[in-house]
Amino acid sequence: MPRAIRGVLVECDPSIKSIIVKIDSKDHAFIVEELDDQTLVIKENMLTTLKYQLEDALKETQQPPDDSGSD
Repeated sequence: MPRAIRGVLVECDPSIKSIIVKIDSKDHAFIVEELDDQTLVIKENMLTTLKYQLEDALKETQQPPDDSGSD
């Protein structure tokens, strides 16, 4: 008998999707289905955890503001 998995439809930029796919590639705990280059179905019970991991990944990729004072 087939089992259903509750999921949340997530639409994002392709760059964010690639980060989510990279996070999921470690243990395949988040993505139920990749629909296209901007849409994913994420396991509903793992959405909060994925958000935290995505925020951490984005913090690592963002550059600090330039405070050189040259306006």
